[in-house]
Amino acid sequence: MRIISICPSNTELLAYLNMLDHLIAIDNCSDWPSSIAHLPKVGPDLHINMEKVAELKPDLVLASLSVPGMERNVEELQKRNIPHLVFAPNSLEDIANDLLRLGEALGQQAKAIEVVHRYRSFIEQYRQLADSVIQPARLYWEWWPKPIFTPGNANWLSEISRLAGGSNIFADMPQANVQTDWNEVVKRNPSHICLVWVGVQTKKMNKEAVKKRVGAENVDAVCAERIYILEESLYCRPSPRLLVGLKKLSALLHPSVFPVDDGQDPLLAK
Repeated sequence: MRIISICPSNTELLAYLNMLDHLIAIDNCSDWPSSIAHLPKVGPDLHINMEKVAELKPDLVLASLSVPGMERNVEELQKRNIPHLVFAPNSLEDIANDLLRLGEALGQQAKAIEVVHRYRSFIEQYRQLADSVIQPARLYWEWWPKPIFTPGNANWLSEISRLAGGSNIFADMPQANVQTDWNEVVKRNPSHICLVWVGVQTKKMNKEAVKKRVGAENVDAVCAERIYILEESLYCRPSPRLLVGLKKLSALLHPSVFPVDDGQDPLLAK
């Protein structure tokens, strides 16, 4: 089967199902695992070159609605009658169901069931550990600084926050994506700040800039030097790699409760 993935999280789903050998092209942002680096690129995920996609004659294109604007890709696939699957996950369970759906479509049901079982078991393990946390951390996730965008309750990062022994300070907002401002962040007074600017490498992010914002001196996270620059690839993509991010975050927040982060993927470790 000739498969094209036009979203990084979809590429990662294929990796967990051991189906990367069927990939013939990827979007520009797909970068994991490194073994896919040689594949042809069909453009950034919000501006896919559908002419190129059509020329490659795929049997299946894996599309997504995880980022606003991606609906244009789906419309073009429909217009051109290119076979495709669309994933639109918001929760950790949505991701599990996407794995099962993809496994069924590719004839890899047994592998998908195995991966999902380990995925759910790991989540349950961390849920139990999180229940023992006496003082949950108040987390502010920053997807983008100007204007400020942050996840709301419907996004998987609210779940990741709880599993890591914390709470998303914007979890009272029902939507997945919230536009707000720094004054509101100061008012909510997070104890920890997690910078995960979408599409920006960690080396290009500057937590010192956060400290210079008006009123930052009144924020507990700033006063306690608890501003973390985190890899957006481990927190902003709806794939099982979120569990790698969970291991890292939980060890940062509550090292006495959670295991030391060994950097290993819990679903791939031998």
